[in-house]
Amino acid sequence: MTGAAGTNLVRTRRRPDPARRRLAGAVAMVLLGSFLPWVDTAVGSVSGARGAGLWTSYAAMLGLAGALVPLRRLAAVQAAVFAAVALLVPAWQVVHLLGLVGTEGWVPGPGLVLVLGGGVLAATAAAQLFRAPAHG
Repeated sequence: MTGAAGTNLVRTRRRPDPARRRLAGAVAMVLLGSFLPWVDTAVGSVSGARGAGLWTSYAAMLGLAGALVPLRRLAAVQAAVFAAVALLVPAWQVVHLLGLVGTEGWVPGPGLVLVLGGGVLAATAAAQLFRAPAHG
């Protein structure tokens, strides 16, 4: 393909940024985990959607924006805030439960573990976005 001045205009396809793909994966993990059971007991399960999972799902939307926004530093800040919420809210939930009932009669549910894992993945994506050179 040639341009008006006779220069070659070859369209090159950019490779997807691994940090943004990692952040998108973290968003998927947290969104799924936010609505799965966070606490399993002998009586039944407690869904994340009944409480703290709503906050993590809101934060996942911020993480999704970070995966899509073209400005790398802004994406890094959004990923860091998302990671903080996805790490602190499940940790607080466990500490709160330990304070209420101790270790007897409950186990962390798959949603809590998935949100915590998504928070770790988002933190690695945020660190990768902060470290990389700022091209835009």
